[in-house]
Amino acid sequence: MLTMEIRITDEKTVHPQAGESLYKTLKDNGIYLIASCGGKGVCGKCRVKVLEGQVRSEATGKLLKKDIEEDVVLACKTFPESDILIEIPEESRLVIGDKIAVSKSRHLTDMLRSVEAGFSPKIRRISLELTPPTIEDNISDLERIKTALQQQGIEHIRFSHGFASSMAKALREAGWRVDLVYTDDFEAVSLRPSSHKDSFGLAVDIGTTTVVVYLVNCSVGTVIDVGGTYNSQMRFGDDVITRIVHATEGGELFELRNAVVSDINDIILPIMEKNNISAEDVESAVISGNTTMSQLFWGLDPLSIREEPYIPTLNAFPVWKAGTARIKINSQAPVYTLPCVGSYVGGDIVAGVLASRMHTKSEIALFMDIGTNGEIAIGNDEWLITAACSMGPCFEGSGIRHGMRATEGAIESVKIDPTTYEPFLGIIGNTTPHGICGSGMIDAISELFFSGIIDQRGKLRKDLETDRIRVEDEGPEYILYRGERRDIVLTEADIENVIRAKAALYAGVSVLLKEVGLSLDIVDRVYIAGGFGNYLDIGKAIMIGMLPDLPREKFSFIGNTSIAGAYLCLLSEKMRTEAEEIARKMTYMELSVSRGFMDEYMSALFLPHTDIGLFPTVKEFYKK
Repeated sequence: MLTMEIRITDEKTVHPQAGESLYKTLKDNGIYLIASCGGKGVCGKCRVKVLEGQVRSEATGKLLKKDIEEDVVLACKTFPESDILIEIPEESRLVIGDKIAVSKSRHLTDMLRSVEAGFSPKIRRISLELTPPTIEDNISDLERIKTALQQQGIEHIRFSHGFASSMAKALREAGWRVDLVYTDDFEAVSLRPSSHKDSFGLAVDIGTTTVVVYLVNCSVGTVIDVGGTYNSQMRFGDDVITRIVHATEGGELFELRNAVVSDINDIILPIMEKNNISAEDVESAVISGNTTMSQLFWGLDPLSIREEPYIPTLNAFPVWKAGTARIKINSQAPVYTLPCVGSYVGGDIVAGVLASRMHTKSEIALFMDIGTNGEIAIGNDEWLITAACSMGPCFEGSGIRHGMRATEGAIESVKIDPTTYEPFLGIIGNTTPHGICGSGMIDAISELFFSGIIDQRGKLRKDLETDRIRVEDEGPEYILYRGERRDIVLTEADIENVIRAKAALYAGVSVLLKEVGLSLDIVDRVYIAGGFGNYLDIGKAIMIGMLPDLPREKFSFIGNTSIAGAYLCLLSEKMRTEAEEIARKMTYMELSVSRGFMDEYMSALFLPHTDIGLFPTVKEFYKK
């Protein structure tokens, strides 16, 4: 039987396996399409155009009648039945290798010095000057090391096979004058020449969307270099539930693990080379991520996270080695994983609370990490309560007709003239728009509401004198941008998705406050973490009922607190102890089984809320 060919315009030719979809064939050949649903035919993002040949499509998902007439298909539900020629639109491509812009947190070292006198990473070192062996003095290399350690009062260091396998060569190359590097729980890591004093480590944030790494000089606390990229697990779906399904039902646990480990290695190898640092010199690492990301990184089955009673395999992780993690640094280096709290509140939130220092202050603070999941923590130095509400990936661009991440070409801000209903757009990179990102959606919906174009339920009015509103196959939509090839629109379904997401976040905050018998006015400080927070307009987010209506001075953007917490734990035993205390102290509330959450959620499914009294500044604005 002859193998069929799939030719891609201006690109290579690939060959599908029998019964294989276009999506899987392309993915297996390194051509990745956006598929927020993980290839289930639901999101409608993996569109390709069939120019020649015969295909069989099992579903059309969110394709419009016009798309189908132009031979556009969903790659995940389309199977070639002959040699075919396809065209992949730019908006269908998933670019995951691109580096993302990451800023260094300059204040972290100062913060660390304010709470601890010196640095105390997981690794320590002791100088040993050994007498070279002779025919007469013929004890083994290991006994020679143990004797030298005993002379300095250290007797309980453990020596692994990995350490012993490189020991003889290291001793002789260093002329028997070495530094023994060992962990704080007394396990030997490596032998380094005594002249080689600097020690390096990695702080790693594994986010659902991005992976960020700090390369740190652990001797002085400086961040030497920073790297980031999109999490390649996006090939398997945008959210943690989709990835859990792929890891378990799809049998792709190790593919998911390999994807993120490869991302980390692809970041660290060039920055180590650029800074002339060898892999052996990187002697420790700290990992911060949500519960699912942490388990996938270590290759642990995440199935039980999504099945009642929602129990992860681990909350507190043993300190395993870099060799086990397959990170390309010193194979004996200890890898500390920030402890998780529950199924959907992980080490990244523990890191966030740690970095915000809210657990050390008497004032009551609200911490919010806004992303695919909205993770929330409320409390002070006496108590902490936390929960996660599934917002869905709409603010990352998924589930939105023309949604995209906050990259070049994304509409990031919107103003609408209340008289003409014409929009004025802010585009990342000041280029032709390709879609709309999360901050743009919040802006757009706020503007649509206060311009009277949509009602409190998010429904578009059809009685207005404007050609910006039209009705298509999927219902009414508002045209944000008219393009030669395609228009960029917000549909009623898009608006509904955003309203559901903002309702989940607000309901989560309301339920946690009621659980501890408090009202919003008792909150002294609101910390907003995560990359999305950097683009968020607080006023617009309050107007749509996403954030509580509190004085603007109470809000603080604190950036990527997951990587900040990982950095603190890399350098400080005190910070690691605090992180573990935070995780133990946090009361975790499972919102998915809370009747109170559903009541609050239903009340929040309006703009800004069914109870406008909860949003006094919006009420006043609306009166105008």
